[in-house]
Amino acid sequence: MTDANNPFAMMMAQAQEMAKAFNPALSGASTQAMEKLWPTMTKDMMEMSFGKGASKEGLDAKTRLLLTLAGLTMQGAQNETQLRMTVWHAIEAGATKDEVTETIAQMSMFAGLPATSRAMEFAIEVISETKDDET
Repeated sequence: MTDANNPFAMMMAQAQEMAKAFNPALSGASTQAMEKLWPTMTKDMMEMSFGKGASKEGLDAKTRLLLTLAGLTMQGAQNETQLRMTVWHAIEAGATKDEVTETIAQMSMFAGLPATSRAMEFAIEVISETKDDET
């Protein structure tokens, strides 16, 4: 991640060095470990916060989260943590494994295969961490 031709990689490497300077224990910090600190909202909480609040006939939480997943995939699946958390929340809102993977696969024609493959890798990691009866 220290490719001199990639400004983002340079910025990330610089941030990692700065974090190590502030606290050497941060050198081994994992974004996936940080995800575990955020609770998954219940479907009812998501409906109250994001769905059907303004319109009783509006989109439900599951549909909103699948649309968010599609949008994150379209952006190139750049934010691993956000994508993984969206998959967790979509499953909590009632999305099945097939609905999650189909949402990502649908974006392949628009986002391209690299973005779709990256999003699918993250989603499969999350799906494999969930119980079989939830998906």
